[in-house]
Amino acid sequence: MRRAAVMFSLLVAAGAPTAAARAQAPAAPPPPADAQMTLKVERVGGARATVLSGSSVRVRGTLPVFAAGETVTVRFYIAGKKRFARRVALQPQADGTGAIALSYRPRRVGTMKITATHPASPAINVFIAKAPAVDVIPRRVTPSSGAASIRALQRRLRRLGYVTGARGSFDGRTARAVLAFRKVSGMARTTSASTGVMRAIARGKGRFVIRFPKHGRHIEADLSRQVIALIQAGRVRRIYPVSSGAPSTPTVQGSFKVYSKTPGTNAKGMVHSAYFIRGYATHGYPSVPVYPASHGCLRVPIPDALSLFRWIKIGTPVDVYP
Repeated sequence: MRRAAVMFSLLVAAGAPTAAARAQAPAAPPPPADAQMTLKVERVGGARATVLSGSSVRVRGTLPVFAAGETVTVRFYIAGKKRFARRVALQPQADGTGAIALSYRPRRVGTMKITATHPASPAINVFIAKAPAVDVIPRRVTPSSGAASIRALQRRLRRLGYVTGARGSFDGRTARAVLAFRKVSGMARTTSASTGVMRAIARGKGRFVIRFPKHGRHIEADLSRQVIALIQAGRVRRIYPVSSGAPSTPTVQGSFKVYSKTPGTNAKGMVHSAYFIRGYATHGYPSVPVYPASHGCLRVPIPDALSLFRWIKIGTPVDVYP
């Protein structure tokens, strides 16, 4: 007994923790929280998030937890290269979550990708968040614009079915695609890819609405907009600007089928004609104004006539409506 008492005294003297001492020891800090930030991009338009170059976009991030003093680094990449980065402080929200907000004006054209990263800290574990991609398109495009800007315009027009020309070149065919887009969108009938046109593209305008989806592979001629659309498998494959019949010689309306095709140029100057009722046809012609001016046919510019002629088959339905 005496030996045990001596050993106890020695342990106490050596600093062995007593129950009271253990009760007073500080608690171990909690482990860092595992959390993932959600990023949202604002001030973009269209079903495919799009913004004009030079316009401000706003990025908002939300985190399920908040810890004072924590920061997040937001990076912007365009066409695969980092263009901008900033460290943003995490801000407390009323519900106990954390949030960040940052605005940025992209100057380059291309696909913009945005990330938000946080290194591991005692309060919050490492995370990497990604926002949905944003398509940055030029504010306006002219024949003297750079190839990247022209390609961006052509890419968006082609997705809608408009027929563009040589890649990176604002040639005649690309100009006619802009004209057709303007017609479908109800804009002034010019070939200028102005800021108004680019803004309309960014907002998802210019989509041709199919009137007769059950007609299969067919042509629709919208006389009010002065365009024709080639439809296949429920999708718009091509859109061309046309000039239909003048008020004194209007184009016949209704649903028809191509019954005859005549290649080359005939005595009336009609190029690659496809007849859908009597003497009414789609064909190329030297004069295709932006208003109804034909003798009843659907005129297309001569450079578009051959590709249209080849697409049309005997029996192809043609729907003409006001």
